[in-house]
Amino acid sequence: MAPRKASNVPVGTLRAWYRDMLLIRRFEEKAGQLYGMGLIGGFCHLYIGQEAVVVGLEAAADAGDKRITSYRDHGHMLACGMDPKGVMAELTGREGGYSKGKGGSMHMFSREKDFYGGHGIVGAQVPLGAGLAFADKYRGTDRVTFTYFGDGAANQGQVYETFNMAALWKLPVIFVIENNQYAMGTAQARSTSTPDLYTRGQAFGIPGEIVDGMDVLAVRDAGAKAVKHCRAGKGPYILEVKTYRYRGHSMSDPAKYRTREEVQKMREERDPIDHVREMLLQGKHASEDDLKAIDKEIKAVVSEAADFARESPEPPLDELYTDIYAEA
Repeated sequence: MAPRKASNVPVGTLRAWYRDMLLIRRFEEKAGQLYGMGLIGGFCHLYIGQEAVVVGLEAAADAGDKRITSYRDHGHMLACGMDPKGVMAELTGREGGYSKGKGGSMHMFSREKDFYGGHGIVGAQVPLGAGLAFADKYRGTDRVTFTYFGDGAANQGQVYETFNMAALWKLPVIFVIENNQYAMGTAQARSTSTPDLYTRGQAFGIPGEIVDGMDVLAVRDAGAKAVKHCRAGKGPYILEVKTYRYRGHSMSDPAKYRTREEVQKMREERDPIDHVREMLLQGKHASEDDLKAIDKEIKAVVSEAADFARESPEPPLDELYTDIYAEA
């Protein structure tokens, strides 16, 4: 899949995509550092390499559209406009975090940004995403829900139960398979009987396609097509977004199931941020100094978020008893 040129993208939009992807990259790099320092406990799954997926799909979304994903969720939160300070504070288990320090890396939530969580149970977010879409259809809105899951989760039975219900009720849900090719640590060819995961929707009459997840333009265009399909009342759509994570499944994963040469080749030849960077430079939409200034700005934002997380207090013990039951 060769990257395409930005023919019909305004310069301001292209620069915004570059900034958003760079924010995710630098944020995740800092999160990895904090994890290594012992400031982030439990699990921590980084999104480095997959930035074009969420940035491209957010470019296709409108206000009021919803998103729900798995535990590899930091990039999704930043892409939909959640505050890096609140995200980083949650990673470190602090009171200033989006879940008041009680959810950590894997369980964040923002009703304000229509982000309905990262979920720790593999595939559990898929039926929940269909439920969000059902609610919008029931209310008569034209909102859509982006339901993200990985190639490993694509083998879960609840995914196909959800496909059936979503097709039966023509729910406005976009199933986004973020296929980073290794699931938790097993290559797709060794774990999955079909090479193209999007075709699994065919049994339910759900259309879909493969998308180059290292090309933010390709993702945006495919997302716009899927959104149009759903808003027209035609039911669900599947996007299998072929992407690649540079780090292991989690921070504790040495990723010995693939070679360093393979990862390095992807970094050098297919990096999604470098792709946009080259479009900006070759189109004379930005200079090297302009891009360095953006990087400096982003690093300052991330550094400020890390400082906020360190300085934010731990949640008080009585927080253990809040947010358990819904208030009438």
